[in-house]
Amino acid sequence: MEEEHLVIMDETAIRRALTRIAHEIVEKNKGIDDCVLIGILTRGIYLARRIAERIQDIEGKPVEVRELDITSYRDDRKASVDASVEMAAVIGDLNGELFSAHDKKVILCDDVLFTGRTIRAAMDALMDRGRPQSIQLAVLVDRGHRELPIRPDYVGKNVPTSKQEQIDVSLTEIDLKDQVMIIHQRGQA
Repeated sequence: MEEEHLVIMDETAIRRALTRIAHEIVEKNKGIDDCVLIGILTRGIYLARRIAERIQDIEGKPVEVRELDITSYRDDRKASVDASVEMAAVIGDLNGELFSAHDKKVILCDDVLFTGRTIRAAMDALMDRGRPQSIQLAVLVDRGHRELPIRPDYVGKNVPTSKQEQIDVSLTEIDLKDQVMIIHQRGQA
């Protein structure tokens, strides 16, 4: 089976998309009061940090950024430990301080939105940390094929795909380059 790789976003396109998302977040929330960006591990946290940098440039003040590990909340992986036991490590704490989502405007950040199951797991994890004022979703790429009724509030790029295609996001922090590729599978029977 042969694969065809097509770059659909380069470093410049990713930077522009994240800048636009930052402006949209500020506009929709009428500033950044009570906002917190929560990046879903792995690539979502790097996107959240980049968006936060742009928001600080726009607003002149920082926005809180946290990371979220949803492993124990996934419905496609068998949990070895009760989720409530792992909660202390789920949302990245700053200086040992526990995070509460109560009355916060939470903006979840992830690289690719596909079936919606990752976002559902993230919302479950958040709800275990209090009741947010709102939960919004920012994604770099929305590729469709939702299995759950989840819709992003902020999208870098909509990329209609077939289920045989993959979206591969590379970020400098992990992959030493910024790009988004669509991978077409060829030669399938």
